[in-house]
Order: sequence, then structure tokens, then C-alpha cells
Amino acid sequence: MSTFERYLTLWAALCIVVGIGLGHLMPGVFQTIGAVEIAKVNLPVAVLIWLMIIPMLLKIDFASLSQVGRHWRGIGVTLFINWAVKPFSMALLGWLFIGWLFRPYLPETQIDSYIAGLIILAAAPCTAMVFVWSNLTKGEPHFTLSQVALNDAIMVVAFAPIVALLLGLSAITVPWDTLILSVVLYIVLPVIVAQVLRRSTDIERMAGRLQPVSLIALLTTLVLLFGFQGEQIIAQPLVIALLAVPILIQVYFNAGLAYVLNRVSGEEHCVAGPSALIGASNFFELAVAAAISLFGFTSGAALATVVGVLIEVPVMLSVVWIVNRSKGWYERGAAVRTHAASIRKV
Repeated sequence: MSTFERYLTLWAALCIVVGIGLGHLMPGVFQTIGAVEIAKVNLPVAVLIWLMIIPMLLKIDFASLSQVGRHWRGIGVTLFINWAVKPFSMALLGWLFIGWLFRPYLPETQIDSYIAGLIILAAAPCTAMVFVWSNLTKGEPHFTLSQVALNDAIMVVAFAPIVALLLGLSAITVPWDTLILSVVLYIVLPVIVAQVLRRSTDIERMAGRLQPVSLIALLTTLVLLFGFQGEQIIAQPLVIALLAVPILIQVYFNAGLAYVLNRVSGEEHCVAGPSALIGASNFFELAVAAAISLFGFTSGAALATVVGVLIEVPVMLSVVWIVNRSKGWYERGAAVRTHAASIRKV
């Protein structure tokens, strides 16, 4: 790991400060950049995400995807966390913190809207950024791609019913244009580009050259995300801080639960890392678009999903750090050692 990568968390913190400062000093510039979007997907951020995920996708050989089945434990754990735990635990945390503990400190008319935004955020598993987190933990790329694709397929049929159930609505407006565009933009097209590059270049050399670009794109994304909301952060820091509490607890709870369940089941660390990260992160473009469609641009629900956007990168970097630092502890697990021994025999 290079010196730059070793201090990535420090660079991320500096980019957050820079983003907030620039967003406050030059709101017009960031408003202009933020307006360059299609179906609520910001195109400059999309380009940066491409630069982040292409290096990992270069490692994927489609001929090896058939081997993903041996990671069925990790797939099962991730699906369980994403669809049976995450939306429901967020509904509980939203009620506990926003609806009860923090209620005296928040605008009374927005309480229900805040909780709705948190639920919408939790019901949409992450798509693009998962490739970045998996790469930083040396995750198994074939597992990551397969799991993300599977989550997207489930999201098409499960997102609306789960949100409707937890919000008590008879029907919700799913922003299909955002969902479809994001899948095409963040999975289909990058995979095609990566496979073309695999056939026409030296993969190792190309990946090595793109790795620094990937990290710089990650930090630039932080500056943009915090710059877009710079004025709002400074205008209502207490509301944003309070909304961040259940989101933070949710991230660490789901990541920790997925990580431990993978260890207990005997799954390899290179799968447990991305499994935990997929279980903890969110598809913020879809969440923001759905919240705006249902409750309006200035609603508490929209603000709650935006808070999820703001803390996504720095918090997931901390989860990456925990996963990497705990690898020794993870691999000392009895089930993990037994599974590893059985693989070696084969």
C-alpha cells in the first residue's frame, strides 16, 4: 500500500472540509455542476465513478464467473442483510431516534418525512460505489459484480413493495428512469469498457496506471458531494447531525452483522469484506430521486437521503479500514480455517 493510500482517510477528511468551504463560498458554481444531470443522476459524478470502478472491473474475467457459486455463503448473507434486515432495522432506528429521542430538537412538521427518507435510503442497496470499497479491501471481483447484479435484479421487484409496506402507502412512485439509467451507467457500460480494455491492453499495467486516478476521482467526488450541500450544512448543522446518527448506527450494524455472519459460516475474507460493504452502503441516486418524487425537493425526506449521500464515502472508508485491519482476527475463525483447509484439499 502506497503512502497516499495509507493516509486516504486523512485526505478524505480534508476533501470534506474543502467541499463544504467551496460550496459555501461558491454556491453558484456547484449549483451549475449539480444541474448537469439526467433522471437525477449527476453526470460529472457519474464520470468520476467510472474512473473509480473501471480499475476493479479490469480484474474480472467473465470466463471465471462460473466459480462464483462456491461463494454461496457470502451471497446468502448479503441478500439476508440487504432485504430482510436493513430496511426494517432503519425503520426501527428512525422511529427510535428521529421519532422519539431527537423529536424535541427537530421541526415537528418534518418528523414523519425524515423517517420516510431514512427508510427509502435503506431500501436501496448500493450499485456503483461498492466496486470501489471492494477494491480497497482486495475483495473478490467476480463475487462483487455478481452480488451487485443480483441486488439490482431484486431491487426492480422488491424496492417499491418494501418502501410501501414500511411507509404505510398503498403505492409509491418508483423513479424507473433513475434506476434503469444507473444500472446501465454504472454496471453495463463500465463492464463492457473494461472487457474491451482487457482484450486490447496489458491488464496489469493498465490497472496500475488507473489506480491513482481511481483514488483521486474518489476524493474529487467527496469535494463535489459536500460542495453541493455546503450551504445547507452550514445553515442547519444540528438537523443534519441528528439525521446522521441513525444512518451511522445502521451502517456499522449491518456491516458488522454481515461480517460476523460470513465468519461464522466460514466464508473467505475476500468475500466477507465486499459482503459487509454491500450490506452497509446505499444506492443514493435512487433514494434521493424516490424521496423527491414522493415528498418534494424541499421535504425532510429529501434532506434525509441527502445526509446519506454526505456520509456515505467517509463512513464506508472507515468500514474499509476496519475490514482490512481485522483480517487476521477474521481468518482465525474456526469455520474459516476449516473451509480454507477443505479448499486446499480440492
